Amino acid sequence: MTSSTIFSTLDLRDGFYQILMRESDIPLTAVSTPSGMLWEWLVMPQGLKNAPATFNRCVTHLLRSVRDFAPSYFDDVFIHSRAVNGKSDVEMHTEHLRKLLELMRKHKLYANLKKCIFGATEIPVLGCLVGKNGELRQFLGLATYLCKYVSNYAGKIRPLSQLLKKEAAWEWTADCQQAFEAVKQGLTEAPILAVPDQDRPFHVVVIVWFTTNRVS
Repeated sequence: MTSSTIFSTLDLRDGFYQILMRESDIPLTAVSTPSGMLWEWLVMPQGLKNAPATFNRCVTHLLRSVRDFAPSYFDDVFIHSRAVNGKSDVEMHTEHLRKLLELMRKHKLYANLKKCIFGATEIPVLGCLVGKNGELRQFLGLATYLCKYVSNYAGKIRPLSQLLKKEAAWEWTADCQQAFEAVKQGLTEAPILAVPDQDRPFHVVVIVWFTTNRVS
């Protein structure tokens, strides 16, 4: 999604129910009802241990030809575009959406229109907002993590924060550049970088990071 300027997201309707059960497996899904009847699932039900992996693998495989501009994650498909070869970002995005929707129609994948977003400057992706101003948001996210070490942090970032407001026009002014430099300077000078005073009490914080094969 790097350098993309326009985004859409599609929500696949009733995710697991779009996967048909293998005919030989249908009897294995039979459940008994209070009336004494047996009901069998013709589509993949919720609760199967392999259901999430099966669904994700199926969608990824069916949409593999458009994954360069429409990656998927379970029941979400994220479409991103930018201006290329003389075509505007809107023209490219329309072309990408058309290819994706034609592919979904071919494979009978259905979307929930109420949960879809089209032609936006930013979209939610796994709990985060992804948009054309992502570099600034990423910088401020890191800086905010260390903001307690920067004097008057809120005042310094105000020109940058204004750019991220919903209706704000994106214009990198001299004030923005000055704020950017001030924050960087604040992160590299005392008190963030200082030798502990052995004559005064201080805390040592140890961060343990667990990975698959080791602890670092």
